[in-house]
Amino acid sequence: MKYRSTAGKSPDVSLEEAVVKGLAPDRGLYMPERIGRMPDGFFDRLPGMALPEIAAEVAATLFGEDIDAESLDTIAKDTLNFPIPLVKVKEGRYSLELFHGPTLAFKDVGARFMARLLGYFNRGNNGRMVNVLVATSGDTGSAVANGFLGVDGVRVFVLYPKGKVSPIQESQFTTLGRNITALEIDGTFDDCQALVKQAFLDKELNGMMMLTSANSINVARFLPQMFYYFHAWGQAVAAGADPENIVVCVPSGNFGNITAGLIAKRMGLPIKRFIAANNANDIFYEYLKTGEYNPRHSVQTIANAMDVGDPSNFARVLDLYGHSHDAIAAEISGCTYTDGEIAATLSATLRETGYQLDPHGAVAYRALEEQLRPGETGIFLETAHPAKFKETVEGITGEEIAIPERLAAFMAGEKRSVPLPADYEAFRQCLKESL
Repeated sequence: MKYRSTAGKSPDVSLEEAVVKGLAPDRGLYMPERIGRMPDGFFDRLPGMALPEIAAEVAATLFGEDIDAESLDTIAKDTLNFPIPLVKVKEGRYSLELFHGPTLAFKDVGARFMARLLGYFNRGNNGRMVNVLVATSGDTGSAVANGFLGVDGVRVFVLYPKGKVSPIQESQFTTLGRNITALEIDGTFDDCQALVKQAFLDKELNGMMMLTSANSINVARFLPQMFYYFHAWGQAVAAGADPENIVVCVPSGNFGNITAGLIAKRMGLPIKRFIAANNANDIFYEYLKTGEYNPRHSVQTIANAMDVGDPSNFARVLDLYGHSHDAIAAEISGCTYTDGEIAATLSATLRETGYQLDPHGAVAYRALEEQLRPGETGIFLETAHPAKFKETVEGITGEEIAIPERLAAFMAGEKRSVPLPADYEAFRQCLKESL
């Protein structure tokens, strides 16, 4: 299958080229030239299928023309060797717990799949070194760094905004060493993302280094996230939900996660509608209300992984719906919440149900509480373990959160990072010096 740029000014490329390049030369994002539908019989079987089985079948529809069946099956099953349970919070409200992977965040799925896919494409290339650039507002960096840790022929540079990720998140990618380098940028996530994009368009730099991205701008990072939407729907139906009345709410920052869900819907998954839940960075919510897209500098919130002022994957949403505001608004509703509202939801939910949300899940849960209609079953994505935001959450609820052993191990490591200004020339020089 070919992959085309959302900007429409670059030649179509193969899956391998799309994965290795990350960003198209015209600054567009790659999208599959067509989206295949899963057969009807698949949805009949889905409630009784295990997650690795689901991933293998969906991956075959997405990537089966480019990767042999045995390799693809191995990649899919190796990626998802941990559970993603659907947990009942209250009647008609379910949490899809995406924090049971190695770094306790939803991005483990896409990062692990991409690492294995890049390894597949890089096999037999006589020592070719691929340099992965990834900007993070929190969980992406740790998931990518751990997904690629020790992978032959790959180096990873993690760019993160100084002082704007939680200490636990920071420890997960600054303590690894080996083929992982953490770059501490004196700026915002948007600054980090801009540096990464500029590097991809630097012909001289790309001539010296083979660069690719592991942010959700890369098709190999965001497309595999659709696996768990199929899994969530299947679990909900198995629990007695009406198959045609399931609504999914996604805490949204860079919009890669919800875009994967929207593509799953195009593949036939009968999700009734989606809710894109924003924190104070309400660019998409504003677009839904006005039809105008006005990116701006992000503001810092307690749901920091969603602190994005110019979401890259908005280009994919526009592309998917033919740039029709009406079509987008028909399938996606929005909301925006302040830190105070997020904190209130965290406290109230723990008090009333006993369920401990993290700040991002709290944004999505509140949206379901306000927007779910009679007869609908709501699923919200709980994207990270609350212990990753221990100080914030404990300060809100007054209840102690135990730190899982995997997180404690990261925190015990020594921080190693390279401080840099939010300046492209300084970043460029740093990359050149790594050669």
